[in-house]
Amino acid sequence: MTPAFTLGRRALLAFAAAAALLVPGLALADTPTPGGTLTFNIGTEPPVLLLLAHTAGSAYATSGKTNEGLLTYDSDFNPQPLLATEWQVAPDGLRYWFRLREGVRFHDGTPFTAEDVKFSFETLREHHPRGRATFAPVEQINLLGSHEIELILSRPAPYLLNALASFESPIVPRHVYEGTDIASNPNNTAPIGTGPFVFKEWVRGSHVLYERNPDYWDAGKPYLDQLVIRFISDPASAVAAIETGEVQLSTAGVPLIDIQRLQQDPRLTFETRGFEYSNTIYRLEFNLENEILADHKVRQAIAHAINRDFIVDTIYYGHAKPLYGPVSPNLAAFYTDDLPRYDFDLARAEALLDDAGYPRKADGVRFEIFIDPVQPAGPPRQGAEYLAQILTGIGVKTTLRTQDFATYVKRVYTDRDFDLAYQGMSNLFDPTVGIQRLYWSKNFLPGVPFSNGAKYFSAETDRLLEAAAIEPNPQKRHDLFVQFQRQVVTDLPAVDIVAPDSFTIAHRQVRDHTIGVEGVNSNGAHFWIAQD
Repeated sequence: MTPAFTLGRRALLAFAAAAALLVPGLALADTPTPGGTLTFNIGTEPPVLLLLAHTAGSAYATSGKTNEGLLTYDSDFNPQPLLATEWQVAPDGLRYWFRLREGVRFHDGTPFTAEDVKFSFETLREHHPRGRATFAPVEQINLLGSHEIELILSRPAPYLLNALASFESPIVPRHVYEGTDIASNPNNTAPIGTGPFVFKEWVRGSHVLYERNPDYWDAGKPYLDQLVIRFISDPASAVAAIETGEVQLSTAGVPLIDIQRLQQDPRLTFETRGFEYSNTIYRLEFNLENEILADHKVRQAIAHAINRDFIVDTIYYGHAKPLYGPVSPNLAAFYTDDLPRYDFDLARAEALLDDAGYPRKADGVRFEIFIDPVQPAGPPRQGAEYLAQILTGIGVKTTLRTQDFATYVKRVYTDRDFDLAYQGMSNLFDPTVGIQRLYWSKNFLPGVPFSNGAKYFSAETDRLLEAAAIEPNPQKRHDLFVQFQRQVVTDLPAVDIVAPDSFTIAHRQVRDHTIGVEGVNSNGAHFWIAQD
């Protein structure tokens, strides 16, 4: 991963001028053919389409299609122009300067200006579950002209330049949001943006339809006439859809048992790149407001009852890595395996429960809890089913509850009506952006999804996270995050379980769906369909 860096103004201007001709500035294969409709299955239906006040992973693929960020990133994480054409970071890391693209209009015809960027960053800082930490160091946002802006920081933010992707920091129309309730604004579900695709309809339970933006600022793009995003979560139906051609692009919903067979299909391609920006892991989060789960020995017992190797081999068919801490091994700059371990040991688990004062009763049950998987099907459900079975076997009667994604989010983060949440979380490209939100005590925000759902508080963890967020020295920053990992694994507000492998499956005619670290979660202007 490339950290935030400083470019000399002359070099930067020369680079940006050349790259702007080829936005998003990435090398594409073959000669694109305009036209056609692409149907893309993302599996889980998101609660919103625009990630301004939400971080639902299922909306990563939708948000940037309508609402772009300032930058995009190539396959080596080098920033490339999008709504910003030039940028500069001061040597001390306390000033970021951006020249914005001129002649851009929102889908309703309103001109895009620096005012929209200022409003978007301020809104992300206040309402976005990750943005609260990402933009916390931004002390001032100064308009230097209609298309020029600077950020003045109170402390360095070595991750900030890499946090400006479309689905992570979308730019929204100020005139649509100003003076409204941000979280409930209709634009979150029927978005207006500057992006290559114009929202047309959302048929709940079925699909979202986007049409080509005829006034898109990058002439000739997007290449597609229409983009249809489907929500086929049933595994058998997802496989049938990709095999019959009903769906031509998919990142979710295909059973892992079918991967090897599908890889032999000459009509299909498999891509493992394009997930570097997200780095998803699966974890079991405890509700520490539950008196039983607030007991450290109980949480240790549950951790000792989890056989990660079984989960990897049986549920993921080997397409995952066992995980013992909050950082994915794919996030190599911050990962360590030198952490405390809760090895699979059912006898130890039972002894800890006895010590905690929860012996088996006459019926063999110590206490009862619920487990809620983030998705009602696929590996999340299967993982939760396995955990419910193994915990029930040690006397913790565990009942599985499934629900649609929106209900799950409300249950965990608003109603706080949960005991164990089996959930997928994106590490993203930097722990300050993707991981801090889950453990920082200041990010316990009821009603805000994918924040500190455990209600975990540790002064030492807060200190380590806050120090790492501003540390410009890469080695010192790495060391702080290693200390953080050891602290939270010891405290155990959550048990990290697996880092699953990720695939994009596409028909061979679908080209350039993955040209950078955002993969199919980019704005999609470069997607095209080759003609037979």
